[in-house]
Amino acid sequence: MPSLIDIRRRVRAVKSTQQITKAMKMVSSSKLRRAQERIVRSRPYAKEMLRVFNNLATRVEASKHPLLNDDPESGRTLLIVISADRGLCGSFNTNIVKAGLQFTLEHPKTAGGAEVALALVGRKGRDFFMRRGFDVKYEEVGLFQNVKWSHAQAIAQTAISEFLGPDISSVYLVYNEFRSVISQRVVIEKLLPIPRLRPEDTGHGASATQAPSATASVDYLFEPDPELLLRTLLPLHVAVQVQRALLESSAAEHAARMQSMDSATRNAKEMVDRLTLYMNKVRQAAITREIIEVVSGAQAT
Repeated sequence: MPSLIDIRRRVRAVKSTQQITKAMKMVSSSKLRRAQERIVRSRPYAKEMLRVFNNLATRVEASKHPLLNDDPESGRTLLIVISADRGLCGSFNTNIVKAGLQFTLEHPKTAGGAEVALALVGRKGRDFFMRRGFDVKYEEVGLFQNVKWSHAQAIAQTAISEFLGPDISSVYLVYNEFRSVISQRVVIEKLLPIPRLRPEDTGHGASATQAPSATASVDYLFEPDPELLLRTLLPLHVAVQVQRALLESSAAEHAARMQSMDSATRNAKEMVDRLTLYMNKVRQAAITREIIEVVSGAQAT
């Protein structure tokens, strides 16, 4: 049976841990409000831009711009894995690593025998994949302290450069999408080449009883010429989508950490209550034993 000193020492240690987890929860809650405001402001613009360019890609010849060239047989796939720089956020990093690893296992080789290459954003994902010898084309850590537009531009420029090179034929993003304070969803989406709408999305594949999509009747007039507009807007579009993924991941990380630290704080409180109850029982047993010894000594005399 442990002594009272040992139990008191453990209670103090658990209480110290509880104070730390409670403080981390409050910090994450404060950061989450700012991150949530940023993603709520940027998400409508990014999603509408994605819809417009997906629709545009179905109406413009691939020869107009190399970012529209969809040739899956020509090279490897680049997967951009966006994880966190720190832990203590529940299954946030584990889910991302599992999704990235599953993607590489499901797409191990292209028709030409090439494997999936990785671009790693965030220390946790970088440490996991680099320790296991994956082919890493790009890595970036420490940007989630303050996500900036320049970070998205750098990652987008790397993705575009790799895509325009002879080795990479497609680029995908994997990240945690922020849905609510208690819910995050792992998303894998195609970044390059610019995805084209499916026939059922454009209305060309709709049945006679189905109304065509609203975008089916949209046609585009270019002024100035399409090449100049696409050369200016497509890199911007890629950077906007990367920026949205970074902001989604940042907000989801703070939400996951807040929930994890809240759970840890509650567990610490329950442990303190159990240890206190056990300590009182041990102390009561010690007092009872001393009383018995005093009474027995008095009877013996």
